[in-house]
Amino acid sequence: MVGDQEPTAAVPPDTDSLEAAARLFEEAAAELDRASAHCRRTAEQFRGREVPRAAAHAWVALGHLREAERAMEAQAREHRLRANV
Repeated sequence: MVGDQEPTAAVPPDTDSLEAAARLFEEAAAELDRASAHCRRTAEQFRGREVPRAAAHAWVALGHLREAERAMEAQAREHRLRANV
């Protein structure tokens, strides 16, 4: 405890905010699934010596990873606003 301040109790999230958080993580999971599929395709194409196509799928996979990260960062920012420390 800093000084004489009492710690504040965390405010329990309401059902709507929990649903919003769940949707963000489902969105992230879907993006990660798509990224995984593109990574598998990239591997197949490198094995088939289809380098330009493999590279294209690798970039698409990275794009899906970034979208998943974006969704998770949004949830982290929301959590930051609700934290009481």
